Amino acid sequence: MEQGVLDLAVRVFGLARAGEAEELAAYVDAGVPADLTNEKGDTLLILAAYHGHAGTVTALLERGADHGRYNDRGQTPLAAAVFKQSADSVRALLAAGADPDAGQPSARATAAFFDLPVMTALLEGHPA
Repeated sequence: MEQGVLDLAVRVFGLARAGEAEELAAYVDAGVPADLTNEKGDTLLILAAYHGHAGTVTALLERGADHGRYNDRGQTPLAAAVFKQSADSVRALLAAGADPDAGQPSARATAAFFDLPVMTALLEGHPA
């Protein structure tokens, strides 16, 4: 792969982790795939959700990022957001239609396993 492409990939994954929503959105608007994945199958959305950046999660969802896409370990963006207890990210993903029972472990199972009552309450309004 060309060095410039690798540098760009490193840059956009860093933006997702850091929650740089505007800059990341500009890259996606310019043609970077909203569902770009790294070597572990993590999408930009999973990374943004895991790091608790609700604004970045929303920006990616608005640009067509797939909220139901799993990484190589079977984890979803919603489960990542629940694990990190990012209520705003969880709300954004649920509003976009994310399934609390998808993935391994699912968001619902993650909330139960780690005894996260606030996350469990957010997920309760979404049928199993």
